[in-house]
Amino acid sequence: MAVLRGTNLACPFFAPREIVNDGSWPHPSRLPLGAGWTGNCRASGQETATSDIHIREFCNLGYASACPHLPRGRDWDAVRFSVAKANVSQVTLWYVCEIAHAPVEHGRLTFDLAHQVWLNPHADARVHRLASCYLETYRARWQNMSRNAEEVDLRG
Repeated sequence: MAVLRGTNLACPFFAPREIVNDGSWPHPSRLPLGAGWTGNCRASGQETATSDIHIREFCNLGYASACPHLPRGRDWDAVRFSVAKANVSQVTLWYVCEIAHAPVEHGRLTFDLAHQVWLNPHADARVHRLASCYLETYRARWQNMSRNAEEVDLRG
């Protein structure tokens, strides 16, 4: 699998909580999780609150080497996601865990839309949580696009 340096990635220690739809991100769909998110930091092993500025500059973006909370010994610096395949019954995501801009783990995660369950959840809760957030953003954007297409068809 080719890994492109310009694609989306997220800090593996970020614990997203809620999508930010306040218009403050210039290009939210380009962000690692498909939108800006509020949340907390888990770099210490426990979930702790952090400032909005910190969340905007580090947590949502990955490779936050200037982040004061980033542990020296870590499995990954960032996690990338993209949609591998989507249809009416399933969405499959590619994920890549990286350190120093190099992949150290990769694979696919598939979500069953009918049963609302991951068929093969990632074993690491951090990656699983980030994948779930990426999927939530993807599904919301897809629903909005479908709604807009229906409106065009009705006017049409």
